[in-house]
Amino acid sequence: MAEMNVGRASRHPASLPDSLAGCGKYRVVVVEDDDDYRVALEHELIERDFAVRSFADAAGLLADAQSAATADVLLLDWTLPHTPGIDLLSRIMERGIRAPVAFLTGHAFTANEHLAFDRGAADFIDKARGVDVLVRRLIRLIETSRTQGAIRGDTAQRYGELWLRIGRAQWRGVDIDLTLCEFNVVQLLASNAGQWVTYRQIYDRMHYVGFIAGHGDDGYQSNVRSTIKRIRSKFRANDPEFTAIRNHAGIGYCWSASAETA
Repeated sequence: MAEMNVGRASRHPASLPDSLAGCGKYRVVVVEDDDDYRVALEHELIERDFAVRSFADAAGLLADAQSAATADVLLLDWTLPHTPGIDLLSRIMERGIRAPVAFLTGHAFTANEHLAFDRGAADFIDKARGVDVLVRRLIRLIETSRTQGAIRGDTAQRYGELWLRIGRAQWRGVDIDLTLCEFNVVQLLASNAGQWVTYRQIYDRMHYVGFIAGHGDDGYQSNVRSTIKRIRSKFRANDPEFTAIRNHAGIGYCWSASAETA
């Protein structure tokens, strides 16, 4: 396992209680099977204004889904036993949990990174980067999610046959079951109906402004294309004639103005 610079946390050999530990303003749920690493990370996060709830495996988290439902961010180890992190991500989304999910890995392979983003993860972080980098990226994810939540508010937004409200999307009266990442992309496109939205703008909405992953332009554009493909598939599962999302190669995507006024 790649080491993370957890500094002072090594002084604490005992695990934290099962209940939410710390009174910080950021609520994080950690799933990590390495006991020593998990305990060290818990203490480091608490010292940096996080309230932490941790589990040793996927079963522990799924048995206490309320913790995940009320978290600001979920931090999952990529190589969990029995249920790997990527499968746990799917289980979390199936339960309608909308908090952003970041993966923590000791083996930052590009293929795994792309798979994580294709499945709806918000970040993919190498343990070797150290706790300070991890904390900055978690806080940015949380603050971006909170800002977008404030923009959405409690008021339903209607764009023709599309209704958006508090992370949920309906098309012609049927819930589309989008992930938080997919919802944010649809909201961005629909709120700019009739205008082209660039790959970079979409990618920034999927993660946060300035986020970098993969290699070069093709890396993030491929990730955007995969996300749009999943979104279209979900709409077409309920409406085979769905054509509201248009593409212009090299430019980006556009929510059809005719769909917005339908």
